[in-house]
Amino acid sequence: MEQENNAVQIVNYEPKYQPDFKRLNQEWITTWFKMETNDHKSLDHPDDYILSKGGHIYIALNHNEPVGACALIKMDNNMFELAKMAVSPKAKGKGIGYLLGSHCIDQAREMGADKLYLESNSILEPAIALYHKLGFKKITGTASPYERCNIQMELPLQ
Repeated sequence: MEQENNAVQIVNYEPKYQPDFKRLNQEWITTWFKMETNDHKSLDHPDDYILSKGGHIYIALNHNEPVGACALIKMDNNMFELAKMAVSPKAKGKGIGYLLGSHCIDQAREMGADKLYLESNSILEPAIALYHKLGFKKITGTASPYERCNIQMELPLQ
């Protein structure tokens, strides 16, 4: 399944996109924070840490160039985590984050998920605004494995 916004397509992850998945995420993480152990694991080995556990990764292509990424990580039977969302600085302002988020919400619904969960940091104001626009609400969840996480959000799907 693909979504288009002018020249932007959202496509399913393939192994050839692993370097882009890592580059896009590393780019934003190191701009604001530091790479953590779980980042390295999931970005270096997405097959082991995301896909083989029932998760999915989507790549945003602008004129066939990878400019964004987002993952759905399976948490339990009816819940996924929206994670590893990244958009290249050169593609900011084109609505790619919204396209990726909307695509992930649609995919989670199709898979029968009851809710989506995410973790972020409140200094990432554009990201938090995007999550609110997508319908996520702030919650108090369990402790995060990431030092940078200071906000958790949830979106009921049913």
